[in-house]
Amino acid sequence: MKFPTVKKRTALVTGCSSGIGLATAEYLRAHGWRVVPTARKPEDVEKLHTAGFTPVTLDMADGAAVKAAVAEVLSLTGGALGALVNNAGFGQPGALEDLSRVALREQFEVNVVGLQDLTNAFIPLFRQQGWGRIVNISSVLGRIPLPLMGAYVASKFAVEALSDCLRIELRNSGVAVSIVEPGPIATEFQSNTTAAGWRHLATATASPFAHIYRRNAEQPNREKARDHFQQPPEVVAKRILHAVASPHPRRRYPVTFVAWAGAWLRRFAPDALLDRLLTHRVAD
Repeated sequence: MKFPTVKKRTALVTGCSSGIGLATAEYLRAHGWRVVPTARKPEDVEKLHTAGFTPVTLDMADGAAVKAAVAEVLSLTGGALGALVNNAGFGQPGALEDLSRVALREQFEVNVVGLQDLTNAFIPLFRQQGWGRIVNISSVLGRIPLPLMGAYVASKFAVEALSDCLRIELRNSGVAVSIVEPGPIATEFQSNTTAAGWRHLATATASPFAHIYRRNAEQPNREKARDHFQQPPEVVAKRILHAVASPHPRRRYPVTFVAWAGAWLRRFAPDALLDRLLTHRVAD
């Protein structure tokens, strides 16, 4: 399906403190886009300032902060926006039986509720313009259920579902909705986002998974180091550029071999086979 050209090449990219978000902001800017990046921590906002951006402070878990950020973005862009790239998020590790109501709520508040709240704030503008792009960053884990990351996996499954429904609801509006599904990407996501979670869980000695928590807390980069399929974040940024600039954006963009393999397995492999392949996560 062909979509109207984005007439104002401005993009709001969330979660730009490092990794995919920062790479995307820099990549879009290098290709002629004006980028408004967001970050939550003051030191990361300052880093973006130093890099030549005009960043906006945004905490996705805070509804008032989302509302304030939307107003600031529209002021910066003159009331028009070409694309929204929803990248901000975090990963809560741990077996589901060890996660509290508070932990589950926080995971969904940031990765799902905040994402949709921010998106909803811009949909009326996109409809009025008759053009615009919404790009939601999911994961291969939006297709494959990885044990000991169940809360994060569930949040990404939810992002996939929301994106699919929104794409159909916005049909004929001129607004395209795309999902980007990275596999293993060489960022600090594992060490920065989940290491603290593993350390906290490591104190849950009554858990049958306590030994795994302790190991991951002591060796936060263990899985990343042995992953031979990692790609740099720029490969994700390249797919995002296609999603916001092409007249024929795809519905889904799997990134890396692992993401393509995950999509294939989810579509064709029986659940029993997936269970068997993933059991090693909880058996060692």
